[in-house]
Amino acid sequence: QVQLVESGGGLVQAGGSLRLSCAASGSIFSIFTMGWYRQAPGKQRELVADITNGGSTNYVQSVKGRFTISRDNAKNTLYLQMNSLKPEDTAIYYCNVLTLSNNLYWGQGTQVTVSS
Repeated sequence: QVQLVESGGGLVQAGGSLRLSCAASGSIFSIFTMGWYRQAPGKQRELVADITNGGSTNYVQSVKGRFTISRDNAKNTLYLQMNSLKPEDTAIYYCNVLTLSNNLYWGQGTQVTVSS
Protein backbone atom coordinates (compact mmCIF):
# COMPACT_ATOMS: atom_id res chain seq x y z
CA GLN A 1 0.00 0.00 0.00
CA VAL A 2 1.08 3.53 -0.76
CA GLN A 3 -0.46 6.58 0.87
CA LEU A 4 -0.36 9.95 -0.90
CA VAL A 5 -1.03 13.39 0.52
CA GLU A 6 -1.14 16.42 -1.77
CA SER A 7 -0.70 20.04 -0.79
CA GLY A 8 -0.03 23.39 -2.38
CA GLY A 9 -3.23 24.13 -4.26
CA GLY A 10 -5.03 27.43 -4.03
CA LEU A 11 -6.32 30.50 -5.83
CA VAL A 12 -3.98 32.43 -8.10
CA GLN A 13 -4.35 35.04 -10.81
CA ALA A 14 -3.63 34.22 -14.43
CA GLY A 15 0.09 34.38 -15.07
CA GLY A 16 0.91 33.38 -11.52
CA SER A 17 2.63 30.30 -10.13
CA LEU A 18 1.92 27.49 -7.71
CA ARG A 19 3.89 24.47 -6.57
CA LEU A 20 2.08 21.27 -5.72
CA SER A 21 3.60 18.64 -3.46
CA CYS A 22 2.72 14.99 -2.95
CA ALA A 23 4.20 13.14 -0.01
CA ALA A 24 4.29 9.37 -0.35
CA SER A 25 4.46 6.86 2.48
CA GLY A 26 4.03 3.12 2.91
CA SER A 27 5.48 0.72 0.36
CA ILE A 28 7.46 3.43 -1.40
CA PHE A 29 10.15 0.98 -2.49
CA SER A 30 7.63 -0.41 -4.95
CA ILE A 31 6.97 2.88 -6.75
CA PHE A 32 7.75 2.93 -10.46
CA THR A 33 6.07 6.03 -11.88
CA MET A 34 4.64 9.07 -10.13
CA GLY A 35 2.39 11.54 -11.83
CA TRP A 36 -0.07 14.39 -11.65
CA TYR A 37 -3.55 14.21 -13.12
CA ARG A 38 -6.26 16.86 -13.14
CA GLN A 39 -9.99 16.93 -13.51
CA ALA A 40 -11.91 20.05 -14.41
CA PRO A 41 -15.69 20.33 -13.84
CA GLY A 42 -17.56 18.35 -16.46
CA LYS A 43 -14.39 16.91 -17.95
CA GLN A 44 -12.56 13.61 -17.73
CA ARG A 45 -9.46 13.23 -15.61
CA GLU A 46 -6.36 13.76 -17.69
CA LEU A 47 -2.67 13.15 -17.25
CA VAL A 48 -0.73 16.37 -16.70
CA ALA A 49 2.78 14.97 -16.25
CA ASP A 50 4.56 11.92 -14.96
CA ILE A 51 8.08 10.87 -14.06
CA THR A 52 9.67 7.44 -13.82
CA ASN A 53 12.20 6.09 -11.35
CA GLY A 54 14.86 6.87 -13.91
CA GLY A 55 13.79 10.47 -14.18
CA SER A 56 12.12 10.32 -17.58
CA THR A 57 9.29 12.82 -17.82
CA ASN A 58 6.19 13.14 -19.91
CA TYR A 59 3.86 16.15 -20.23
CA VAL A 60 0.53 16.82 -21.82
CA GLN A 61 1.02 19.26 -24.68
CA SER A 62 -1.00 22.06 -23.07
CA VAL A 63 1.43 22.43 -20.13
CA LYS A 64 4.76 21.94 -21.88
CA GLY A 65 7.10 24.82 -21.17
CA ARG A 66 4.98 26.00 -18.23
CA PHE A 67 4.90 23.08 -15.78
CA THR A 68 7.81 21.08 -14.41
CA ILE A 69 7.48 17.75 -12.63
CA SER A 70 10.18 16.55 -10.27
CA ARG A 71 10.64 14.05 -7.48
CA ASP A 72 12.84 14.02 -4.40
CA ASN A 73 13.45 10.36 -3.69
CA ALA A 74 15.15 11.11 -0.37
CA LYS A 75 11.97 12.84 0.83
CA ASN A 76 9.59 10.53 -1.04
CA THR A 77 7.93 13.61 -2.45
CA LEU A 78 6.65 14.53 -5.88
CA TYR A 79 6.37 18.14 -7.04
CA LEU A 80 4.66 20.03 -9.81
CA GLN A 81 5.90 23.57 -10.42
CA MET A 82 3.24 25.42 -12.36
CA ASN A 83 4.15 28.74 -13.97
CA SER A 84 2.26 31.06 -16.30
CA LEU A 85 -1.01 29.62 -15.08
CA LYS A 86 -4.11 30.04 -17.21
CA PRO A 87 -7.80 29.91 -16.27
CA GLU A 88 -8.06 26.64 -18.21
CA ASP A 89 -5.63 25.08 -15.72
CA THR A 90 -8.35 25.30 -13.08
CA ALA A 91 -9.06 21.78 -11.83
CA ILE A 92 -8.61 19.37 -8.97
CA TYR A 93 -5.09 18.01 -9.22
CA TYR A 94 -4.42 14.44 -8.13
CA CYS A 95 -1.17 12.71 -7.34
CA ASN A 96 -0.86 9.20 -8.75
CA VAL A 97 1.56 6.34 -8.23
CA LEU A 98 2.08 3.20 -10.30
CA THR A 99 3.96 0.44 -8.52
CA LEU A 100 6.22 -2.23 -9.96
CA SER A 101 3.40 -4.72 -9.39
CA ASN A 102 1.10 -2.58 -11.52
CA ASN A 103 -1.04 -1.20 -8.67
CA LEU A 104 -2.40 2.34 -8.90
CA TYR A 105 -2.80 4.67 -5.94
CA TRP A 106 -4.37 8.14 -5.80
CA GLY A 107 -4.17 11.07 -3.46
CA GLN A 108 -7.24 12.94 -2.27
CA GLY A 109 -6.73 15.83 -4.67
CA THR A 110 -5.99 19.52 -4.26
CA GLN A 111 -7.94 22.35 -5.86
CA VAL A 112 -6.19 24.78 -8.17
CA THR A 113 -8.20 27.83 -9.26
CA VAL A 114 -6.81 30.36 -11.71
CA SER A 115 -8.74 33.61 -12.03
CA SER A 116 -8.69 35.71 -15.18
